[in-house]
Amino acid sequence: MLKYFLRRMAILIPTLLGVTVIVFIIINMAPGGPIEQRLQQIRFGGGDTSGHTTSGRGASQGVSDEVLEALKKQYGFDKPMHVRYLIWLKNIATLNFGESFTYEEPVIDVIVSKFPVSLQFGIISLILSYLVSIPLGIVKAIKHGSFFDLSSSFMLFVFYSIPSFMLAILLIVFFSGGSFFEIFPVGGLNSEMYDELSTFDKFLDRVHHFILPLICYTIGSFTSLTILMKNSLIEEIKKDYIRTARAKGLNEKVVYMKHALRNALIPIVTGLGGFLTVFFAGSLLLETIFQLDGIGLLSYKSILSRDYNVIMGLVFIQSALFLIGNVLSDFAYVLVDPRIDFT
Repeated sequence: MLKYFLRRMAILIPTLLGVTVIVFIIINMAPGGPIEQRLQQIRFGGGDTSGHTTSGRGASQGVSDEVLEALKKQYGFDKPMHVRYLIWLKNIATLNFGESFTYEEPVIDVIVSKFPVSLQFGIISLILSYLVSIPLGIVKAIKHGSFFDLSSSFMLFVFYSIPSFMLAILLIVFFSGGSFFEIFPVGGLNSEMYDELSTFDKFLDRVHHFILPLICYTIGSFTSLTILMKNSLIEEIKKDYIRTARAKGLNEKVVYMKHALRNALIPIVTGLGGFLTVFFAGSLLLETIFQLDGIGLLSYKSILSRDYNVIMGLVFIQSALFLIGNVLSDFAYVLVDPRIDFT
């Protein structure tokens, strides 16, 4: 097992390099880079400050070649693409992702500043999904075919079929003073008077603001996990060892909870590998609708502004967490069922 996981960890490095190389090439070949955007700002802001223009590309943009060369040096585009990638690769060894073109501060500081919003929603939605989905899936499997099973399945698929951003709009319309009730705030993480509240009132205020976004963040994974748990448990109780346990006269509760459940949890464990990615969970649409300044909104703004250093920083961190999460899923498999052997 140790050799297997060491091999998996060794594969992470070339995989991560491959991802970053592809993304680096794509974003650098895409039109409308930071230099072009800066030239537009100079042109619409009054033209070239040097007082003259020259022939060539600089003249077509309304700036001198000196200004163009200075911009290339400022943004690091005075070197070939492969050299820029190698420089970037060298810097990330010390978690130096460079300077953000948009925010004009280190990329790591920009990411960390948006980190708390996505972290809170990511962790809470993951915990809620598993805490509710697993017990609900077990009950649905035990009562398979009953009115409770059929009605709950209908409700789950109704919610699953509604896009999260559409659900967010509906919740705001119905419960945030749109056309019906005014129970929850429209957006944000806290009230304007948050700093003046007591500790307990601050907690309640946060909960009040979190309810609607959390419903939208959780509803998709909640439905799929519940159905997966139910189907997995139903498949287990059809197997021979369960028939043998029942033939021995064991109580149904013991058969389900002691014998079948452990094996039924194996497919559920797959999702635990994504635990690390919740630290960067973010949805552009939900963050826009609920006025949350998180990772999703940062990614979107960085792509629009061609903030290459921020884009590469986010891609590198999220890819690394995703790949490590896959390895952790294998560990979780072994914890649930020690009989699993990857060698």
